[in-house]
Amino acid sequence: MARAFIFPGQGAQTIGMGKALAEAYPGAKAVFDEVDDALGEKLSALIWEGEQDALTLTQNAQPALMATSLAAMAALEAEGVTVAAAAYVAGHSLGEYSALTAAGALTLADTARLLRLRGQAMQEAVPVGEGAMAALLGLDFETAQSVAEEAAAGETCQAANDNDPSQVVVSGSKAAVERAVEIAKAKGAKRAMLLPVSAPFHCALMQPAAERMAQALAEVDIERPKVPLVANVLAHDISDPATIRSLLVEQVTGSVRWRESVAWMGAQGGVTETWEIGAGKALSGMVRRINREIAVRNIGTPDDVKAAAEAL
Repeated sequence: MARAFIFPGQGAQTIGMGKALAEAYPGAKAVFDEVDDALGEKLSALIWEGEQDALTLTQNAQPALMATSLAAMAALEAEGVTVAAAAYVAGHSLGEYSALTAAGALTLADTARLLRLRGQAMQEAVPVGEGAMAALLGLDFETAQSVAEEAAAGETCQAANDNDPSQVVVSGSKAAVERAVEIAKAKGAKRAMLLPVSAPFHCALMQPAAERMAQALAEVDIERPKVPLVANVLAHDISDPATIRSLLVEQVTGSVRWRESVAWMGAQGGVTETWEIGAGKALSGMVRRINREIAVRNIGTPDDVKAAAEAL
């Protein structure tokens, strides 16, 4: 049985996430402490006792979700389960950083600082109110892509997240994305709605953020991951550190090819089970819709950790 460890992206954040792990496992608590130290602030206090609105700010949500995922990994390790139990790691958008950290390619402190910068850079790339994202449900990717192209009309509108066979997210200029919602409905989408996001992620408008990430990533050591990463922008496996570095830059403006990534893991990678490590269960739902043959497991609580360790 081949297994993939998958790591959630933005939107999974909730107040209190990871707290039970930190209380049950000293190694999980140490992850939150190290992230706090790297950022020079008590992010853990915000995660466990703060306001949801503050946690949802991109610059907070990104390192917070990574910390929660790595705390769950530390808990697994305390039960004798290492990343070597997986054939691949993968993550949705910011989750790619969590995946690389879990696989030893990036240090925890570097990742915390990179994600804080990534969140700030993505937020600052487009003035608030000028960009938007929308979820198109019930259209296949090719149709959603044609909707985005038609809606662009000289502005920016791109397929940003190819999440599963029934869900594509488009991103770009606010007026263009609003047009996409109407066009999608006319083309038979079950639902098409604007998302409550603060910036238009994964489209060409994020180029200023990509440039800032290129500078930051150039100064960080990236090791060969202990297990291959299935990369968002390629939808197949990579291990070369130089390639990983360039793809993390490309990922800021590029599409998250999650549907293709999961399909590749099942077909070429022989994956029969995914463990979603960290907050929420969104990725597990996507995996089910992409390939019903792949079993899913969530690792977000001490009970989840113990059950997973026993299952091995």
